[in-house]
Amino acid sequence: MRQDSLHVTLAFLGDVPADRVVAAEAAAAGVAGVAAAGFAFELDRLGYWKHNRILWAGSAAVSAGLNALAGRLAEKLRAAGFELEARPFAAHATLSRNVVAVPAKLPPLAPIAWPVADFALVASRSTDAGSRYEVRRRWALAAPIV
Repeated sequence: MRQDSLHVTLAFLGDVPADRVVAAEAAAAGVAGVAAAGFAFELDRLGYWKHNRILWAGSAAVSAGLNALAGRLAEKLRAAGFELEARPFAAHATLSRNVVAVPAKLPPLAPIAWPVADFALVASRSTDAGSRYEVRRRWALAAPIV
């Protein structure tokens, strides 16, 4: 993954028809209006999903701020008629796709602090060079806690 495309998905919407994008934006704006101050979380472990060949970085500890933000967003999106995955939110950042070989034991990851001051609605576009992400709109939280 390119550094400028690293992200943590709060809610995956899949293909959203153009006429529903405004509803997704309104749901997110509703979260921004009530979301608490910014926060930070830590990526401190590596993982690998063999079924889709993804190497990822995640958090060993639950981030209350991140879980609250994802939970509020999911509530607003469901209330707006969007169907979301039923499985619990699991914060991770995809590092590489189509990884075919990984060591039996992944090396430790030095903790990486990730301050969160805002969140965004992002459109994913598939290209021959891989996925490209386009920020459609961004909402600020209060000043981040570092």
